Amino acid sequence: MTMPVKTLCPYCGVGCGLEVIQTSGQGAQGEAVPLWKVRGDRTHPSSQGMMCVKGATVLDSIAKDRLLYPMVRPSLDHPFERISWDTALNIIVEQIQRVRDTHGADALCMYGSGQFVTEDYYTAQKLWKGCLGTNNFDANSRLCMSSAVSGYIQSLGSDGPPCTYEDLELTDCAFLIGTNTAECHPIVFNRLRKHHKNNPAVQMIVVDPRETPTAQAADLHLAIHPGTDIDLLNGIAYLLLAWGKCDRPFIANHTTGFDAFAEVVRHYPPEVVAKRCGISVSDLETAARIWEGAERVLSLWSMGINQSSEGTAKVRAIINLHLLTGQIGKPGAGPFSLTGQPNAMGGREAGGLSHLLPGYRSLKNPQHRAEVEQFWQLPPGQIAPEPGRTVWEMIQGLETGAVQLFWIAATNPIVSLPDLARVKAALRQSPFTIYQEAYYPTETSAYAHLLLPATQWSEKTGTMTNSERRVTLCPAFQPPIGEAREDWAIFAEVGRRLGFADHFPFQSAAEVHAEFVQLTQGRPCDLSGISHQRLQQGPLQWPCPAEAPASVSDPAKRLYTDRQFPTPDSRAQFSAYHSRGLSEPPNPDYPYILTNGRVYGHWHTLTRTGRTAKTSQMHPHPFLEIHPRDAAALNLEEGDWVAVHSQRGSAQFPATLTRGITPGTVFVPMHWGELWADAAEANAMTHPHACPDSRQPELKACAVQLVPLAEHSAQGMSSEVRSHRVAPKERV
Repeated sequence: MTMPVKTLCPYCGVGCGLEVIQTSGQGAQGEAVPLWKVRGDRTHPSSQGMMCVKGATVLDSIAKDRLLYPMVRPSLDHPFERISWDTALNIIVEQIQRVRDTHGADALCMYGSGQFVTEDYYTAQKLWKGCLGTNNFDANSRLCMSSAVSGYIQSLGSDGPPCTYEDLELTDCAFLIGTNTAECHPIVFNRLRKHHKNNPAVQMIVVDPRETPTAQAADLHLAIHPGTDIDLLNGIAYLLLAWGKCDRPFIANHTTGFDAFAEVVRHYPPEVVAKRCGISVSDLETAARIWEGAERVLSLWSMGINQSSEGTAKVRAIINLHLLTGQIGKPGAGPFSLTGQPNAMGGREAGGLSHLLPGYRSLKNPQHRAEVEQFWQLPPGQIAPEPGRTVWEMIQGLETGAVQLFWIAATNPIVSLPDLARVKAALRQSPFTIYQEAYYPTETSAYAHLLLPATQWSEKTGTMTNSERRVTLCPAFQPPIGEAREDWAIFAEVGRRLGFADHFPFQSAAEVHAEFVQLTQGRPCDLSGISHQRLQQGPLQWPCPAEAPASVSDPAKRLYTDRQFPTPDSRAQFSAYHSRGLSEPPNPDYPYILTNGRVYGHWHTLTRTGRTAKTSQMHPHPFLEIHPRDAAALNLEEGDWVAVHSQRGSAQFPATLTRGITPGTVFVPMHWGELWADAAEANAMTHPHACPDSRQPELKACAVQLVPLAEHSAQGMSSEVRSHRVAPKERV
């Protein structure tokens, strides 16, 4: 047995450390073949040896249904034909040059992923925003964490969760809102739950319209109506102010905007808030009492907050409570967003959204643009001053013809974007779509003209940053399958062939990383003291400046311990915002609110977990959760089929009756695409209305009507749910 390879789980943003061990097995002819096993890394500080079922089974899907070589077709009506990498790269270069000559650089768009390693993200930014001069690079973090980003920036002056996982074991009040942590970030929840069980004085509040496994562990579950989060948070602030339970010295010395905030909050007395939220005054007051009685309050949130037309305002309303009570910059306390994807944090550090530049810089800031232009040795003004298209604006650009080339990498938008009928129609109009992916088929591959096989975890080397700002090296430990190439290497080779060879001299991911971290020096996310070589000794948390002693593993665990914030006046900013509610509230024609989310064994549109037997068997078929009161009104019984219609599309599910959901609200899992189940796409119903600041769509709520189906076969579907089904693969 060889020494274990230390790496990171490639699923959620918890960032659990794994050890992969090579053993020997026997092949079909009796020959010795290498086998790999995975276990938790007990030395990794984030996960302490723990892992969930997805991490435990991550090796099971590596070799299944892989895209083995580049393929091309002249139109979506033709079959794919195998081509060489040289031909594929020449096609990309020709298409980019054609679009630049005929429509300009603004007609080029790339949509990336939190599945990228940081080196992939950085190389794409240099090619797209630097050399090509278009800011039309967005990532599926737009659907995930962009509201947290804008909330942190507006309230605290910079992106970056200020807390650390150690705070899970130091808090005496955990306030979880818009997060089913037990299923979506299970190792974080395991650490928190253990602390909660072992310390009777520790209180846990969970805010969620559903009685999730997370809510079942809470001391207080607030099952609010969807869209009333700001009402609740302002209502808690009202009571804290009324009781005089705020940190006046902190407010006076370290914040601005308090008076405007207090003026808004006075409109949220308990009776008004309780009625809007659908909870009792007593429960509201209990939540406020728990908050004001705690020495250390830790708030945790995820997609239930971020995926909203008020996402940024909701994030800032959470931060308001921390500013009001001085609960930030100290052990066990602070606002802590739980990142959805394994390297969404690294993507933010590398500038991987359409309004960002590397090193937590803003495209709108002329000094930031100049700094990056100088570092990249580009002429002044090369980087465009305005943010590029978000992914939804890319879809709109395909509809109008403004977008002529759409390059998608490491994500599956035909399942994950809202209003799927519109997305599919737009992609059918695309003049040229490149799809760079490890697996084949996916739902999105049906809409591509050119397919590029990419390496994935275990076959590529790079870094990822988890929710607590901890960077881990993920080394390759087995060869690529087929002709797959690393994402960063594909981008770099395209850059060289476009005439930018001097800008892409990289021969390894370590060289890419070494260049990238120089751009973070002196920035809030300073990673200049981190290198691939140093990470071989273990993960590191930023800020980690180059001048920090190498003997210090984590120079600064928490942000803002000095109560100084990266704003012009070094003060945090209160937000004064009235709740506006859902972008699409229920109405007589669509009287129910549909919400959606992940279940424990699912991940990233089932691209990996759908090909893993154990996780597929955990959730064998789609379902719709509905309260018995609503079911009775529709004459629905357990297992009866129901059609769900919104103004955009529909789907069909068997009903699961549960009192663990707020009446008037129904829930479906979000990851089933058309390859894995019949007519069960959650995003067939959702809408693209987005937060004006983060431009993150309100994927978590839309108005729907429910229609019982007398016979499941009435819509041409099979009489039984087909679980973990894969459509026939196109092979040449």
